[in-house]
Formats: sequence, C-alpha cells, structure tokens
Amino acid sequence: MSTVEYSSYMQTNPSFVVLAVDDDPQILLLLQTVLGSVDAKVVPVSDPGKAMEALRQHRPAAVLLDYFMPGMNGMEVLDQVVEFDPGVDVIFLTSHYSPQAAVEAIRRGAADYLTKPIDINMLLDKIGQLVSVWKHRHFTSALDRQLLEAFQFEGLVGRSPAMLEVFARIRRIAPHFRNILVTGATGTGKELVAKALHRLSPVAQRRFATCNCGAIVESLIESELFGYVRGAFTGAAQDKVGLFEYADGGVLFLDEIGEMPLATQTKLLRVLQQQEIQRVGSPVTRKVDVRVIAATHRDLLEMVREKRFREDLFYRLSMIDIQIPSLGDRKEDLPLLMRHFLERFARQYGKPLRGLSRRAQIAMLKCSWPGNVRELENCLGHACMMADGEFVDLKDLPERMRTAHATPAENEGELVSLDEAQRRYVEKVLKTVGGNKVRAAEILKISRATLYRMIASTNGNDSKHPRDTTGIEENGTENPALHSGEWSGSSLL
Repeated sequence: MSTVEYSSYMQTNPSFVVLAVDDDPQILLLLQTVLGSVDAKVVPVSDPGKAMEALRQHRPAAVLLDYFMPGMNGMEVLDQVVEFDPGVDVIFLTSHYSPQAAVEAIRRGAADYLTKPIDINMLLDKIGQLVSVWKHRHFTSALDRQLLEAFQFEGLVGRSPAMLEVFARIRRIAPHFRNILVTGATGTGKELVAKALHRLSPVAQRRFATCNCGAIVESLIESELFGYVRGAFTGAAQDKVGLFEYADGGVLFLDEIGEMPLATQTKLLRVLQQQEIQRVGSPVTRKVDVRVIAATHRDLLEMVREKRFREDLFYRLSMIDIQIPSLGDRKEDLPLLMRHFLERFARQYGKPLRGLSRRAQIAMLKCSWPGNVRELENCLGHACMMADGEFVDLKDLPERMRTAHATPAENEGELVSLDEAQRRYVEKVLKTVGGNKVRAAEILKISRATLYRMIASTNGNDSKHPRDTTGIEENGTENPALHSGEWSGSSLL
C-alpha cells in the first residue's frame, strides 16, 4: 500500500479505545481530558468488578489499571483481562511502587508500570506509542492478508528467496517432466510440491496416485505398484490393478522412495526405462504412460555409496531435482505460514481468531521447528482448537512449547549472600523485560550506568559498557538483527 492508501485505510478504522479502571474519579476525569489529544477514546470505570463487563462491551486496545482498589486489586483484574484478551496492552498506575510488584505485573502480562502522581508527558508518550503500534498493527494485518494471497502458489506458501526459486522451478518443469526427484527434510511439504507439479502439468485432469514406500511391507510393495493376477500367491483370489496401471496417463507419487527394497528398485528402473509393467504372476507385459515424482528425506547419494540404493535408478530419477528448504532456512516465511494456518483453522473451527498474542509469538519465534511446516501446522491446529478468545495465547500452545518458553523458578529456600541475591534479582528483571536495559533500570530505580556496572561485575567484565547480547539497543528498542528478518515487519495481530 502507498502512503495515500495507508491514510485512507486508517480513516476507515475505529478509534483507539482505552479502558481506564480507577476508584478515584479525579484520575478518571484527568485521563479522559488528557488522552483525547492522542486520538484515544477513554472508557472510565470506577468499580473494578465491572471492568470485565466494560472490556467485553468496548473491546479496548489498552487498559489503564489502578493497582490498589477496594474489593478487587489490579492484579486480579489483570489476570482476567489477559485471560479474556491477551492482545490488550495493560499499563498499571499506582502510588505505591515496588520493583517486585512491577516485575510480577509484567510477568503476568502487563505492558508497563507507571507511578502516581501521573507524569502527563510520560503517559502521553506511552499511549502515543501504543496508538502508533495499534495503527501499524491494523495496517500490517491487512497487508499480511494481501501478501498471503500474493505469495500462495498451488497450495504452497512462501516469499523467501529459497521458496520463490522452488516456485519458479515448478513452473518451468511442470509442462515437460517425466521423472522428478523431490528432496527435503520431513515435514517440508514434498507432497504439496508433487501435487503442484501435477496441477500445472498437461495431465492435470488425469489421476494422481500416491504410494508411501515406507508404509508397505517388502513382500507387498511389488503387488501394490505393479498389481498381480489371480493365483499368483496364496490369497490372490482375483486380479488386482497396480498403482502404475491405475495412474496410466497421469502421475504417480512415490513418497519415501529411499525405503524401497533393492529388488523392487530393479523392477522400478525397468518401468521407468521401458514404460511397461508386468503384474506379479503374469508373463504378460503392459504398456503404461505414467509421470513419476519420487520424494525422500534421505541422502540418496550416501545410500548409493553404501550400496543401499541403485545408482542407475538414482540418476534416472534425479535428472530433475527439486530441493525443499527446511523451515529453519526460510524463517522469513513464518509470518505468512502462521497467518495461513491461523485463518484456515479459524474457518475450520468456526472461531473469530484475529492473531497471536505477544507471548505466543515470542514462544513460536524461539522454536527451531525440527518438524518443519508440518510441526508448525500441528502446533497452530492445537492452539486454535484450544483458544477461547480472539487471540491465540501462550496457554493455548502445546505443552512442550509452553515448557520451553517458561523460565525456571528461583529456589526460594536457598540461603545466599546479598551480592548473589542482587545478581539473581537483576537477572530476573532483565529476563522479565526481554533484556531491555532501559526498562530494567527504570524498574530497579537505578541509573543505566549502575546497571551496566552490575552486569559487568556479574560477567567478570571490567568494561564500562559490556557487550550487549540481549538483542536490545540502549534506547530500549529491539535490535532488528536479533531475529535476522524473521518477521519481516509483519505483525500477525
């Protein structure tokens, strides 16, 4: 979208709504008066017990929450807000500041923690930033949908250079191929590539047959591929058509061909060379016209060297080779893939899902995805099924991801020195705020220079400013190099 399109887009969207929960009517009046200058609509609530009702009715983007209130304290309200909508930014306002309370609030889902009397300029700055992020989030959400449409290719999703190259190869190869080898790790989408080749080939209207070579016992695989005649073996009560005959004129996909027995490889080679098959138990040969796509996650060249795969069959299949990159090699595709699966499962389950919470995004970003796209699909399928709001939250992800994301609790019963206790607490605050030293210094009520000295002494480094390995710049913003472009500016929210 151009600048003009962005401005037009934002004019059609609702205003930024802030829910203010405070038992002091003067504070509520002040917030209503002040926040109008940053295009924020304030919904005041003086009774914390009615906060959730207002949240459901107005669906705010942010909540300003007093910490100490009669009947229900701010932490209880925070838990309810985060449970209902993890996408809401909650800022605590309190006249009784403590570092422990600030850390606990942020750990439980708060976005920030401000003290009373309220610094108007700081509050305006915080809300102004949230408004800007909110507008950008809505804009990029619409952009994500457009990108998803633009970068879907025959059931495959990707905009990374590696995947665009795969798409280009499929387009060039599909009209002409006879035999193709598709390689890639488990879960990368080899069958999707095979189906894309079929749909773009001249035989798109003919059959697409599939054989998983690793799922058929050795004694039956020839019968499955080539068929058999009645009486060929015990139990062969009638003639059976094999997959090659079934796919005659179309495409046969041989998945996990690296698991095929050597004896069957020999017969497969003859079929590919002569374009004829012979049913088990029959002396008669039959002509077939079948395009073959073979796929494997194994290193077939290594298997050739180990005499576990026929060299001549390998070269017959690999005249054209399409290699599918793993998800770890195409992390820039994660935003598109996540939105793709989110929208698909939202439709499938009939849920109004809008995106992922910040915590869920962080957890998924940290995952190495050894199971590739299939693992990502299963993870989001589970999460969308468990989600009970408009956002997928950390609690909705599979347990293995929640466990990996959780930080181990401190051993409260261990007696340590004052220096050690201080070191542990500084580390805990830094972890809680994602390594943001500016925010950590604010919570600890110390200067940034003092915090650097504490970190330096902890690391045994005497330099005034130790090397920052957190991925957070000194101005408190996230270093884009941390993620190596993994999110490519997309919000997914």
